[in-house]
Amino acid sequence: MRVVVGLGNPGEEYAHTRHNAGFEVVDLLASEWGVTYWKNTCGALVGEGKLRHSDGSIEKVILAKPQSFMNTSGGPVSKLMRAYHGDPDHLIVIHDELDIDPGTIRVKFGGGHAGHNGLRSICDKLGTRDWFRVRIGIGRPPGRKPVVDWVLSRPRSKDDTEAFDHAVSEGADAVLCLIDNGLEKTQQKFN
Repeated sequence: MRVVVGLGNPGEEYAHTRHNAGFEVVDLLASEWGVTYWKNTCGALVGEGKLRHSDGSIEKVILAKPQSFMNTSGGPVSKLMRAYHGDPDHLIVIHDELDIDPGTIRVKFGGGHAGHNGLRSICDKLGTRDWFRVRIGIGRPPGRKPVVDWVLSRPRSKDDTEAFDHAVSEGADAVLCLIDNGLEKTQQKFN
């Protein structure tokens, strides 16, 4: 069983912002898997989906959107992992990434938090950095715009919106590929 966590901030004011890229990917996966029921448990909205692998086998997948704010995502993630008896190497975290161009994604296992407070919180609460990451590129803010204003804003122009939507779609595809084909094949396809 996999636990797929999309990072974001709860509430309508943050919906569809760059920082909520993880929520957007989880919502897309839920739509593809027909997940319509979400329960509030472990500090997260949780849905259960079933993924049919290419070999015909079926795997239960937990989709989660922590309802704490981004910077304290580690609490709900660690509670989910305990509740579902998940190993960190079965955890996939989807998050926005400033250092990746808009419209692109990257997939990796392990690594640091690169100043991302949501990732820092998860590392601290799990006591490990060894879990999968699907990184949704949002790019750096233009000019001297503060990073916080950039990540908490919605893409405005047609090009920005298309790039964001493309990265979210690619992120969902990467999660499916990662679960079905493993890291190496996923990186070859998406990195």
